Amino acid sequence: MLNRRHIRIKVMQTLYAFKGGESDDFSKDQKFLLFSIENMYKLYLMLILLLLEIQKRADSDLQKKLKKFLATSEDKNPNRKFVNNQVFEYLAENTQLKNQFETHKINNWELDNEYVDILFKAIVSSDLYAEYMQTRTSDFKEDKTFIIDIYKEIIAPNDKLYDYLEDKNLTWLDDLPIVNTNILKQLRKLKSSSGDALFVPKLYKDIDDKQFAIDLFKKTLLNRSNLNKIIEEKTQNWEADRIATVDNILLQMAICELKNFPTIPVKVTINEYLEIAKEYSTPKSSIFINGILDKLVKEYTENDALNKIGRGLL
Repeated sequence: MLNRRHIRIKVMQTLYAFKGGESDDFSKDQKFLLFSIENMYKLYLMLILLLLEIQKRADSDLQKKLKKFLATSEDKNPNRKFVNNQVFEYLAENTQLKNQFETHKINNWELDNEYVDILFKAIVSSDLYAEYMQTRTSDFKEDKTFIIDIYKEIIAPNDKLYDYLEDKNLTWLDDLPIVNTNILKQLRKLKSSSGDALFVPKLYKDIDDKQFAIDLFKKTLLNRSNLNKIIEEKTQNWEADRIATVDNILLQMAICELKNFPTIPVKVTINEYLEIAKEYSTPKSSIFINGILDKLVKEYTENDALNKIGRGLL
C-alpha cells in the first residue's frame, strides 16, 4: 500500500519536526516516524468501515420508514438495492477485515456518526443514486461500478470529511490521496469470488521498505553536519536564510540517499525529491534542488564517489 515516495515524505516531516542535534537521542522521533506511517493503515481501515456504516445508515432509514404510523406502500415495500449491494455484503462478511477493525480499535463512526449521516444524504440526493435505484435488482458488476463511482465522486472529495480527518490527525491529509487511490484500486480488482485478503493489504511492500524508512531517517540525521557543509559549498551565492527549511531537508535526504543507498538509481533519487519539492515547498524549489543535485552528481561521477551497485544506476 505504501510507496517509497510517501516514505520519503514521512521521513521529511519527521526531520522537519526534529529539534535536537546529531548527538541527541532520537529514538522517540524514530518511533514517531514508524507510528506516523502505521497510522496510515488506520486511516485506510476507517474509510473502509465508513462504507459499511453508510450501508447501516441506509438500512436504518428503511426500518424507520417501515415503522411509521402512516407508512405508505413504498415504505412497506422499499427498494433495498442499495442496502443489498453485493460489495457491501462482501465487506460486511470479510472476517479478516473484522479482525483488523477490532485489532486497531476502529470505532470512530460510532462516536462521530454525523459524518456518516452527511455522506449518506449526499449519496441519496445524487444523480448516481437516482440512476442506480431505477431498478430493484442488479448484478455484481453494476453494484461494484456504483460503489466505485460514489466513493470517487462523493465520499473521497467531501469537504466535511476532509475537515474531520484533518482535525483527527494532521498527517492524514498527506496520507489521504494514497489511501483513497488504494481503496479504489482494491474495489476495481474485486470479483464475486475474491477472498478476504484482498481488502487487507500489507502496509509495506516488503521488509526492505520499512528498513529504508528507518535507515534514511537515521543516516540523514547522523550525517547532518557533513551534509550541511556539502550544501553550503554548493550554495555560496545564497544567503542561508534564503534557503527554505524544507529545501534544506530535502537536499540533506537526497545527498544522503545518493551516497549511502547503493541500490537506488541516481535518476530515481533526483526525480523523487524534485516531485516532493513541487508539492511541499516553494514554486522555484524544484529548480533550485535540481541545480544543486546535478552539480553534485557530476562531481561524484568524475571522482568515482557514487557507490552504486548494478547496471544503469547512474
